[in-house]
Amino acid sequence: MSIHRRLDGFQRRHPVLGVPVAVIYKFLDDQGVYLAALIAFYGFISIFPLFLLLTSILGFVLDNDPELREAILETAMAQLPVIGGQIRAQELSGSFVAVTIGGLTALYGAIAVASAVQNALNVAWNVRRNQRPNPVVLRLRSVGLLCVLGLFVFGTTILSQVGGALAGFLRLSGYFQSIALGGSLVISALLFVVIFRFGTAAQVSVRQVLPGAVLAAVLWQALQAGGASIVQMAIGRAGAAEGVFGIVLGLVMWLYIAAMALVFSLELNVVLARRLYPRALLTPMTDRVDLTVADQVAYTHLVQTQSLKGFQNVDVTFDHDGQNATAHRRARKEARARNERPEPGRVGVRSGRIG
Repeated sequence: MSIHRRLDGFQRRHPVLGVPVAVIYKFLDDQGVYLAALIAFYGFISIFPLFLLLTSILGFVLDNDPELREAILETAMAQLPVIGGQIRAQELSGSFVAVTIGGLTALYGAIAVASAVQNALNVAWNVRRNQRPNPVVLRLRSVGLLCVLGLFVFGTTILSQVGGALAGFLRLSGYFQSIALGGSLVISALLFVVIFRFGTAAQVSVRQVLPGAVLAAVLWQALQAGGASIVQMAIGRAGAAEGVFGIVLGLVMWLYIAAMALVFSLELNVVLARRLYPRALLTPMTDRVDLTVADQVAYTHLVQTQSLKGFQNVDVTFDHDGQNATAHRRARKEARARNERPEPGRVGVRSGRIG
């Protein structure tokens, strides 16, 4: 038995290896790299207008409570460790003109990034294109997701303020960092549960989206803790550690890493919910492979996703019941028995000289 067949059999028998392999293959099947790039692009063009809009709205709503307003802004800026200092240095007034300009400028980018997240969710769950929300409903749902994001920032701020006050009152400052981290993880997980649950047109339950939400929350905290250092190292190697270009490059890289983490997390939900594991180890690389049941289900859903109309029927079949490698070996064995080596499914013709 060849090495790759032994490795394939081993990962099929052990879910601790089979599940990560299946998540990676699902990511490749859905072209997750491009889904993440789309989210990162729209996230980049929406960040500065969104901060302008947030600052201006807080200037109106919390005009009499500057401390809470500053705390909310600090919390929002802390979510972006790459450029938080640069945004904090800008003073944005809370005038009506600022709100109007910020709202109009942020409209396209903000709704677009939420729409890109919804698109990634629908692609991952293989929602047929004719079953996805129409443009109006899609944008309304995008506004709802942005409101959820705002509640997340507000909730994180309240947690930080209340936790800090309790730690000072009870003299538990040594434990406050751990408590704050745990609370932030819980709030982040709840945020991703809402996004993963209501951001797709597929009928999914909280239980089905919980694993990916927890993974996304952990990765989000890791990005906040170490993302800035990683990006700064990359920028330094590129020779652009200073200036506007370095800031922009660092922000784009950080957003792309965050988007990749998001897409991987939602792919985990689909793999676990539909048991799309184990996958054949060589299935992305060659046709000479014996597909597993998970392979056939994944490829069937992938094709049916492209249906544009409700009255359009798409049937998917696999030659040799998906066991193409076995069929190929059988054909070669039969060919050797006849001193021939034809390709599977083709008639072999022996060449000879005439005369």
